Amino acid sequence: MAGLNKAILIGRIGRDPQIREFESGVKQVTFSLATTESYRDSSGNWVDQTEWHYIVGYRYLAEKSFAKGDMVYVEGKIRTRKYTDQNGMDKYITEIIADKINILLRKNAMTSGPYDAPPPPEPPATVQSTTTPVADNNTPAADTGNPAADNTAADLPASDGTDDLPF
Repeated sequence: MAGLNKAILIGRIGRDPQIREFESGVKQVTFSLATTESYRDSSGNWVDQTEWHYIVGYRYLAEKSFAKGDMVYVEGKIRTRKYTDQNGMDKYITEIIADKINILLRKNAMTSGPYDAPPPPEPPATVQSTTTPVADNNTPAADTGNPAADNTAADLPASDGTDDLPF
């Protein structure tokens, strides 16, 4: 049985990508990518845990224009390779060999720090509902006057089990 080696990452580029061209004409791009997870510790404080990934892309991926601080989507496979350093010591490096690199957000499009996501858009001041919400037992629920509570499945058109999506 064959295995699956697939990595999907969304993060920020940590340094400007380095591009080099081999004698064969094939281009290579390399850069570091930071992915950060946030969680609450036992004291209830938010903790950020950042992992750094080494990304390598070839051919058309090396022709894309991205820079330090851009948020990107990377899809590829995990590879660990061995090399010998200047002192003759064996070293190992784990890298993501990218199949896809898509820019999600440019650094210059952000309004906050270089590794913070931009603030979400402001919600509308009021939401008007033209239908009466339906309770779980399929009887009309009382109007609470709370616009957020009025945004229920009753606002969606009835479905006959088919959809009109093109895919």
